[in-house]
Amino acid sequence: MRWERTAAWVVVVMGLSVAGMAEAQTSAPSADGARLSAYIKTLASDAFEGRGPATPGETKAVAYIEAQYRALGLAPAGDHGGYLQDVPLMRFHIPGPIQVGLEANGAARPLAELEDVVVHTSVPARHVSVRDAPLVFIGYGVRAPERHWDDFKGVDLKGKIAVVLVNDPDFEMDPANPLYGRFDGKAETLYGRWTYKYAQAAKLGALGVLIVHETAPAAYGWNTVKNSFSADQFDIPRKQPSATHPLIEGWIQRDVAVAMFKTAGLDFDAEKRKAQSEDFHPVTLVGEGFDADYAVETSTIISHNVIGKLAGTRWPREAVLFGAHWDHLGVGPPDARGDRIYNGALDNASGVAGMLELARLFSESPRTARSLYFIAFTSEEKNLLGSEYYAEHPVTPLATTTALLNLDGLNLNGLARDITIAGKANSDLYDDIAALAQKQGRRFTPEAHPEAGGFFRADHFSLAAAGVPAITAHGGLDLVKGGQAAGEAAYRDYNIHRYHQPADEWDPNWDYAGAVLDLALYYELGMQLADSREWPAWKPGAEFKAIRDTTAAARR
Repeated sequence: MRWERTAAWVVVVMGLSVAGMAEAQTSAPSADGARLSAYIKTLASDAFEGRGPATPGETKAVAYIEAQYRALGLAPAGDHGGYLQDVPLMRFHIPGPIQVGLEANGAARPLAELEDVVVHTSVPARHVSVRDAPLVFIGYGVRAPERHWDDFKGVDLKGKIAVVLVNDPDFEMDPANPLYGRFDGKAETLYGRWTYKYAQAAKLGALGVLIVHETAPAAYGWNTVKNSFSADQFDIPRKQPSATHPLIEGWIQRDVAVAMFKTAGLDFDAEKRKAQSEDFHPVTLVGEGFDADYAVETSTIISHNVIGKLAGTRWPREAVLFGAHWDHLGVGPPDARGDRIYNGALDNASGVAGMLELARLFSESPRTARSLYFIAFTSEEKNLLGSEYYAEHPVTPLATTTALLNLDGLNLNGLARDITIAGKANSDLYDDIAALAQKQGRRFTPEAHPEAGGFFRADHFSLAAAGVPAITAHGGLDLVKGGQAAGEAAYRDYNIHRYHQPADEWDPNWDYAGAVLDLALYYELGMQLADSREWPAWKPGAEFKAIRDTTAAARR
């Protein structure tokens, strides 16, 4: 079926009995489910080889997106008068075997790369060779003076491997503990992100960092770790890379950590409980050492953001951005079926499809007063590098950029009674979303799994960190067919069986009705922002408010 009418029409023909949904706006043009399906099917096909940066898959993906922009009448807004913005990246490739293991009181114990441990390097180095490096447990690896928390307590990490827990201290803390809530309760903070842990330990001179993987606090299984970090690693060029990355960055399985602690005469669970206190002090794993030996090839490559524009009629120097990342993991370790292509259909061919449909809707509508930019970001899967580069090299000033409306994974499970976002409702954009959802007969609900740290895992974060109000929104888990239980089951099924795995492939059975309704909301929000003098602001207490406030004068 082709979804060619309004979002309200979709609601009516589905025969919903949800109060208020039939009164949804009827003036907005509607996304087309068949078009969405075709975009996803193409971008997630084996021919695109998983869309890895600096691979033939990138060449095909950016050429495809560029062709769609051109066909839709978007003006080029990248470098050199074209659609592509060059994004220089450092690539770190491990060409041969990785030998890694533990020293237990002088006796070597090999570890199985990919099964017990995953290690990589994100600093220029030809060869990594470490023998019997001391291991130090530093709890959650958090140094947050404003929260009166310091896991490091002045420990000397030079030449040592820091062992840290995933997420932040609140995640498994007893809510009755008087310290609970210092890290926003179950909502993961920036301090829970693995990137923060690597960077903080690097600043203090650590030779390496090993994060203990546990599925619940990580919000994904070991397969996600293995598939994400065994591939080539990338970073934007930095003047002092060692200030952001230790020489060795890695993850270890929980059972490996338990055995390490036992050999050192420690109980892992007991030490973990101690780490949930502000009085925690680092603990040396006496008699334990870490070995690693592998070659590293470092090179500079050029990847690309793909940027198209619809110029505004009245305030063309002011902008509303729509974004979605085109990249995925490329070709990697085979799954049980022998499939090595990580197609990334939901993540994030679907987001690109949604952005292209929004570009079509706006191109077929009267031009807005403000300019609209459509940005397909590179290297989101490599720690948001394409959006980080854009935030540092914007094609339109950030001071006069109204907002970024990002798409990362469409709702393909059918109509939802709610709309949700990644992160906290700490800007005016969330109020706008809630008001528009209400007009659709839906409600706004907070993020269902804040412990997953979704706010820090999508491209909107790069723009938010630069002060621009930015969101990633999509249908919630309260599905019309099956309710919250069905939505939760779909969420868990995807995370376990498809997220960052070759099985994330185009599915002919997807239900696009929910995506169509979500895109109608994004269209209305984009139109509202682009045809008004609204400047969404961060709410008091938001960490990015001060950055945005400094640019207010440029908007007068």
